[in-house]
Amino acid sequence: MTNTDLLIFSGLFKQAYQKCFGHAIGTAMTETESRIMANQVNELTGLSVGWKSIKNYSFFVLGGDTGKPENPSAATLDTLARYVLGAPYTTELKRKDNESHYPYWFMYRKQFQAIPPETHKTPKRLAWSITGLVAVISLIVIFMITRESRSVNQTFYDNFNEVSDAALQSNNWLVQAKDNAHWHRKNEKPKALTLFTLEGDNWPDTSKKPVIQNLLLHPIKTDCFTAEVHLDNFIPKQEWQQAGLLLLEDTSLTGKSIRLSLAYNDFFGGYKRPREILVQAITSLGPGFGKPEEIAHHVVFYPDSAAASPALFKNLLNSALRIEKNGSRFRFLYAGGEVQNTAFKEVASQDFDMTPRYIGLFAIKGFKNETEVIPVHFKFFRLQGGPCQK
Repeated sequence: MTNTDLLIFSGLFKQAYQKCFGHAIGTAMTETESRIMANQVNELTGLSVGWKSIKNYSFFVLGGDTGKPENPSAATLDTLARYVLGAPYTTELKRKDNESHYPYWFMYRKQFQAIPPETHKTPKRLAWSITGLVAVISLIVIFMITRESRSVNQTFYDNFNEVSDAALQSNNWLVQAKDNAHWHRKNEKPKALTLFTLEGDNWPDTSKKPVIQNLLLHPIKTDCFTAEVHLDNFIPKQEWQQAGLLLLEDTSLTGKSIRLSLAYNDFFGGYKRPREILVQAITSLGPGFGKPEEIAHHVVFYPDSAAASPALFKNLLNSALRIEKNGSRFRFLYAGGEVQNTAFKEVASQDFDMTPRYIGLFAIKGFKNETEVIPVHFKFFRLQGGPCQK
């Protein structure tokens, strides 16, 4: 690569980092950060950049020494440009067949072309050209940072009127551990996103690898926020069918997490108790850091009681879960009833040392083969970021 192309690549990588994490790159990336960015690039573009390469690029753009000069391939440059420019989703095979000329890299590159070369340009004038180019890139990066910093006080919401892959991608949703058979059924109920209680869990367990199929993630760009989700007539009936909100430090399910869900439970460690449908909140430090902690166990009603009073099930016609974070304080709230505007009630409030970077919509049944897979219809999601309150 020429020096000019390396300068343009440096600006491109900084913008990609900004888009992924919501702030400018300041230090060389960790392995976790590199994996997060590699995963998000893949989810939004359909193309791959290795996490180790991303980590090395972060050293390069910050002026560090990786032990070798960086020379990203045209395919890598095009992939990062696609990510930054919001290009349509594709695959390596489709790009090879239709866009092997790497149009998005050259589209991006064209925006930052250096002053056209002149036959008798002196080294001093060349130096001024490169300096000018760096200034232009810096201004663009500053503009991107300013635009992103303004957006953190804006409300994001999705009423799921459109749940095609393209629509979800345009709203910055990322899908993890895709199960295509059920993912293709995500639009089976009009004006709702349909997920299914598939086998999986993020519960730390030495015998099972944590996985949540069709986990839908959205980046969180502020330290303090309110998030809520509305469910349409979700009635869990078997252990451990549940659905709700999941806060994560990264996309690997190995870091700290908080899970708030509407769930079914009939397991009481040998004690005889009535079956229950409950709102449950669980915090976890991840595998290898001890057991999770249940910080909320709020019974909505007992299904056995509903046999005599079926009207109880109407309490689940419109269920909603909310998480509020202010500093290290988390509040967990639930609303449910026959009408849609039932008031939220706090079920728990606790301090937890965690900085969530993603919030997820999920439906699971744990690792219970015998438990039925049932649909969960999500009809509204809102994420409001803003300054922390003193």
